[in-house]
Amino acid sequence: MTATRTIRVLGLGGSLRNGSQSERALRLALAGAEEAGAVTTALTGEALRLPFYDAGVSERSELAVRLVEAVREADGVIVVSPGYHGALSGLVKNALDYIEDLREDSRPYLHGRAVGLIAVAHGWQAAVTTLNQMRTIAHALRGWPTPLGGAVNSAEVKFDEVGGASEQKVENNLRLIGRQVTEFALAQLAAGFADPTDG
Repeated sequence: MTATRTIRVLGLGGSLRNGSQSERALRLALAGAEEAGAVTTALTGEALRLPFYDAGVSERSELAVRLVEAVREADGVIVVSPGYHGALSGLVKNALDYIEDLREDSRPYLHGRAVGLIAVAHGWQAAVTTLNQMRTIAHALRGWPTPLGGAVNSAEVKFDEVGGASEQKVENNLRLIGRQVTEFALAQLAAGFADPTDG
């Protein structure tokens, strides 16, 4: 399978704390996408400090415009959220709400895009319930969740500052999610689906 252009994968998520465990998980997944040939961009932390989404307000902050344009141009998206009280964070949910601004596009919402999903929480229950919620949101946005999703228990797994994880299996799985996003985007391109920047 060959592509006529470079695949673009957007990483979205983490928390407002620089170098958080969820942001480090995102970086590993993006590394997997790069290994599969994608060019990646990450919007994390302060880049997600957006006003509460309001569909009735047409004005958008500079950061919101940047987010919407990044999603519009992406062939695939990887979303990582910390699990707070059994659910995804308000920061990540609010960012995903801005995808509503793509409703009138020729390729609305996340149509035709693979979405890699990873939840990082202190305990299995919160990690799994958060991942399930993220899958539901991806479906509602017309995205294609990858076959493999990531539920990471941060009570057992730690990410280091150089891009590794304390458990090799977890690191491998996160990289695989990134590769699956890229592989799906390549398949979509080979099948002749429109370039997101065409229109």
